[in-house]
Amino acid sequence: MDKFWLIPKFLNNLKLIIKNRRVSVPILGTGIFCLLIVTSIVLIKILTLPSLPPEKKILDSDQQYLESVFNPTFFNPALSLLGGVSVQSQAPPFNISGKVFTSFSEPSWEIREYVVKPGDTLSGIASRFNISLQTILYANKLTKRSRIKPGQKLVIPPGDGILHIVRKGETLTGLGAIYKIKVEDIVKANDISDIGKIYIGDVLFLPGAEIPKGSLITYKRVPLAKSFFICPIPAPCRMTQGLHWYNAVDFSNGKCGEPVFAAAGGIVQKVGYTKLGGNYVRIIHSNGVITYYGHLSRSIVSPGQKIYQGQVIGYVGHTGYTIPSGPRGCHLHFDVRFAENPFAKYPVGTCFGK
Repeated sequence: MDKFWLIPKFLNNLKLIIKNRRVSVPILGTGIFCLLIVTSIVLIKILTLPSLPPEKKILDSDQQYLESVFNPTFFNPALSLLGGVSVQSQAPPFNISGKVFTSFSEPSWEIREYVVKPGDTLSGIASRFNISLQTILYANKLTKRSRIKPGQKLVIPPGDGILHIVRKGETLTGLGAIYKIKVEDIVKANDISDIGKIYIGDVLFLPGAEIPKGSLITYKRVPLAKSFFICPIPAPCRMTQGLHWYNAVDFSNGKCGEPVFAAAGGIVQKVGYTKLGGNYVRIIHSNGVITYYGHLSRSIVSPGQKIYQGQVIGYVGHTGYTIPSGPRGCHLHFDVRFAENPFAKYPVGTCFGK
């Protein structure tokens, strides 16, 4: 811009020349013509200056973190350990346009829940969902002699195979050997990006797996003190459904948005979303027991975060699959893995708050 400092001076001189009538008309016309050329050059220079591109938001290739192209934020969450058991490392979730992005994506398969209707039989239900009778029996811990009744909920696997809950020390190679299935099939069916990344309490679908002969896979139950868990929602903390898959009961005070408490202290293992459970939080406790809190409207904790008993971890909602759907279905799905669910022994309608 400093190249054009003579323009103002030229204009002033031109004004004086015209005023004193010291120049002929042809010369004056030539001067004005030159002025127009210089002015055009200035305007072109200004208009062609490079403009800064607007700052924009992008998602990385895994759709995990929202970051700015000019001010990227890098996460390096540490791997938390509890009792020698690794807790998955993950950055906190972000709310973006109403969606929650976490590093835990939903697997391609989907577990469904079926409510038994009058006249239903186990073989008829199996046929309806195009899976074998044995698959339904194994998933629901039933036998061919078991009787079902209207209103009872059954777990429907996505196909013929087995639903397996990962225990401490288990590996994909070991599971493949037990169930006679290729590790690649397990990885593909469960969208496991890293073969080493399975965690205690994970539910894996093993497509085409053979049920081990002799005995079922057993899970050691960790004994719990009576005061180990508190009720995970505020008083009156009413239980609205008894024991159902997986080792779960439901709580609801008939309100959406109530706080959800950690039933016991521990470390947040996972935060995510599934079509069945909706927004969920999983906490691993000092004794290796895992608690799961489902159908949350939202969570307010992050994986690896230390949690104290009674701390608010989220809010009651109706995300995922609820009966009924919508706000009338607001409740908390609370399940316990590797220990007895202490609330399951009480009848539906019991209030645990004062």
